Amino acid sequence: MIVVDANILAYFWLKSPYFEKVTELYNRDSDWTSPELCKSEFRNILAAYLRKGYYTSEEAKWLIAQKENKMMGSYLEVDSIEILNLVSQSTCSSYDCEYVALAKKTMRPLITFDKKILQQFPDVAFTVDQYLSSLGK
Repeated sequence: MIVVDANILAYFWLKSPYFEKVTELYNRDSDWTSPELCKSEFRNILAAYLRKGYYTSEEAKWLIAQKENKMMGSYLEVDSIEILNLVSQSTCSSYDCEYVALAKKTMRPLITFDKKILQQFPDVAFTVDQYLSSLGK
């Protein structure tokens, strides 16, 4: 199991230059989890795609219906006190710290493209390439 942030899900589920890399991640480890917040963040990303004209309203609604079901049961709660502890140790947002808190809680790696998270939480945060390299061939 790995913790993934909303950008990993978006790069996997939406038109993206990182689709192939994130698909490789999924093929190597498909047991993904995220905090509940991820649903809202994914909706926000999809809204931006919709406004830029990458998807029609109907396509966006279909994507939400299909993709939220894919992660059903994989969204987990995180402790607010732990999030605040992580916020006080970093300059990351509380949103970012939710992912870090979940990774620490589950003792699983957090896979992200977020440079700030990668820099400030190198004990739990890894890029897709770093994680794939750790798995070997």
